[in-house]
Amino acid sequence: MEYDVKFKNRIKRIEGQVRGVLRMMEEEQDCKDVVSQMAAVRSAIDRTIAVIVSDNLEKCVREQLEKGEETDTLIQEAVNLLVKSR
Repeated sequence: MEYDVKFKNRIKRIEGQVRGVLRMMEEEQDCKDVVSQMAAVRSAIDRTIAVIVSDNLEKCVREQLEKGEETDTLIQEAVNLLVKSR
């Protein structure tokens, strides 16, 4: 799969968030604030996973349909990826 700039930018933002969490820990900030930022990182990762899987699924389904092939297995694999990521 080819990952375009929007996917890479999402990961770079997440990287910045993780660095921010580390900085907060080094500054010994309040536990609630650190955990809140960690939850934001997890949420951003979950959203990125969903976007990547859905984008890839769309492309693969189109290709399968153009070939006249079934898409059931492909869709099930995508669902399994999403479930596994949780």
